[in-house]
Amino acid sequence: MATGQSAQAVCHGLFTNLLNPKVAVMYLSLLPQFINPLHGNVLSQSLLLGFSQIAISLLVNTLLLLLAGRMAAFLAGRPLFLQLQRWLMGGVLGLMAVHLARQGQR
Repeated sequence: MATGQSAQAVCHGLFTNLLNPKVAVMYLSLLPQFINPLHGNVLSQSLLLGFSQIAISLLVNTLLLLLAGRMAAFLAGRPLFLQLQRWLMGGVLGLMAVHLARQGQR
């Protein structure tokens, strides 16, 4: 994937997540139980908790991305693994087809 396409994909994913109403509902339902008005400004506590969660998620997702990239590069150079992967996925899909066919007969 070219650099321009990568940046475009990242921006698309970012805006999709930022505009997702499920995220806002999750924050509005989850964070209030950790906020205590006696400990200071409620908005400050909300922002601190939200940004803390975002920072931790960004760190974990970045580590997963780097690990997945290294694993993909390592496994791409292994033709035996690629062949095994094809056979395994073909077997799984074949078993699913048999299961669906049997379900349709009932």
